[in-house]
Amino acid sequence: MPPRLVLPCLLLMTLLGISQHAAARPEPATKPRPAARLSTEGWVSMVVTKISRAGEKSATATPGGKVTIRVRIAADGTLEGAAIEESSGSPALDARALQAAEAASPFAPPPEKLLTLEGFTELAFPVELGRPD
Repeated sequence: MPPRLVLPCLLLMTLLGISQHAAARPEPATKPRPAARLSTEGWVSMVVTKISRAGEKSATATPGGKVTIRVRIAADGTLEGAAIEESSGSPALDARALQAAEAASPFAPPPEKLLTLEGFTELAFPVELGRPD
């Protein structure tokens, strides 16, 4: 190699070595932040709202009305089951409420204080399903 190119090549190799070293250096470890947990009231409100909205989206030719449903939600937020607690009197509307619960799942994990020893929570609440527009 001609002597005039040695110094620029060494300089270039040094710069590349530094940038490769910097690129190979791991990023400083950052602690992953735990997922924000909702308050008990906030979590229940989120479940009811999510199911009600899913019921609005699944609107069919069924009449509107109120159905009380019971949902069983696992510690990881998955829906383990849904049942009619108090019928609307319309089998089609009752079925629509159950479909809405299925469509809304999964949910955020429930607050620990709502969990049973078996690791689930149950809620019963009325769902207002309107007539389709």
